[in-house]
Amino acid sequence: MIFRVRTAIAGFGLLYLTACGTAYISPEVSQFAGEGGVQVVELSPAVVAQANRSAYQPQALPAAFSHIAGAGDGPRGAARLPDPVFGPQSRPGALELRVPPAANPGSYRIGVGDVLILATPRGGSTVEELAGLVAAQSQRQGYTVQDNGEIAIPDVGRVTVGGMTLSEAEDAIFERLIDARIDPSFSLEVAEFNSQRVSIGGAVRNPGVVPVGMTPVYLDQVLASVGGLSLNDDNFAVIRIYRDGSLYQIPTSELYSDQGLQRVRLVGGDSLFVDTAYDFEQAQAYFEEIIARAEYTRTARADAIRELEVEVSIRRAALEESRQNFRDRVEFGAAGDEYVYIAGEVNQPGRFPLPFESRAVLADALFDAGGWSQSTGDPSQIYLLRAQEGPTYLSGVIAYRLDGSNAANLVLATRLELRPGDVVFVAEQPVTRWNRVIDQITPSIINLGVAAVN
Repeated sequence: MIFRVRTAIAGFGLLYLTACGTAYISPEVSQFAGEGGVQVVELSPAVVAQANRSAYQPQALPAAFSHIAGAGDGPRGAARLPDPVFGPQSRPGALELRVPPAANPGSYRIGVGDVLILATPRGGSTVEELAGLVAAQSQRQGYTVQDNGEIAIPDVGRVTVGGMTLSEAEDAIFERLIDARIDPSFSLEVAEFNSQRVSIGGAVRNPGVVPVGMTPVYLDQVLASVGGLSLNDDNFAVIRIYRDGSLYQIPTSELYSDQGLQRVRLVGGDSLFVDTAYDFEQAQAYFEEIIARAEYTRTARADAIRELEVEVSIRRAALEESRQNFRDRVEFGAAGDEYVYIAGEVNQPGRFPLPFESRAVLADALFDAGGWSQSTGDPSQIYLLRAQEGPTYLSGVIAYRLDGSNAANLVLATRLELRPGDVVFVAEQPVTRWNRVIDQITPSIINLGVAAVN
């Protein structure tokens, strides 16, 4: 009796399943040919490299995420300070003595700018013949040597005297007077020496120039003619002499102790400069100026830093507001709509958002979903499904299969890049499929058995 009941139940169950169709439909990746078909490709390093060649540019974050509130800014400070008036003063060591070589220029030679006076005897016809000369002598009107070295004498003409000694100039004028048939009784003198001068400046009372005439000019005379030195301390002063491109110097401390140095002969064209190597008053003023400038700079920088902090805080708040607005847009789906979808035997099915400004790989999406289920998932059947777009329609699907049962193949998952719209699918194990079939048909069989018994 019991055997017949069981036989009946089994028969009714088979009839029920036959009537209702398959009890459980398991999702799987089917490969079939034709338009819109699925092409299953086993993952390998070469396949990964080929799949990654497809054109793709990750989404870019708004500029607000790359800006820094204080980038490129620094304390403005106050207006630029003027250049320091005083320079630092360093106490010099021993000043080197470099005396110019002894000068012997010889007889004075008339030059451009010199004023010559012709003196002639008075009375008789000579005065009438040399009326111009006598008038010039009596009125002290001289003849200035022009830039071509000539002087112009009335009734005589131009006479070249530049570069001549006084004796040579007298001979030249004598010959011209003879040629003009004028009494050659005269005397010649230099009234003003303007062609040869010595200039002096620096720490002296009255800087200026000293003419060089017939008589020698010595260093002590030149210093006396400008009122002497103007120094606070002779130990740190030096007289520098420039002559023909060379520089010589005489420390003032040695000038007063050596009378021979005072009688150094100077020549036309020499330039003297009295240099104070160390000025106590200037040194003090320099340090006072440095302290004042430092205090002003410190105060100005403090004010500028406070101003910058306020401006940076305003910028930072504006950037944060812009970033938060973008986050809200992403949260509500108004931006960042690039996703990869995860299905099958994974612990957390769902969608994986592709990151901004970087590329995600299969391993990122797979393990973000908690990995495949150890109890139901088939690690040898991990797929990345990617649509192949045609000109106007979907031309097919490529299923990249990863055999995760070999753990070494997981390295490929860390290299295969994801694209928007990809689908990650993990198939179920065969035993899982059978268990689910049993779970579905068991209640039906029990119900049929109860019905048969009744």
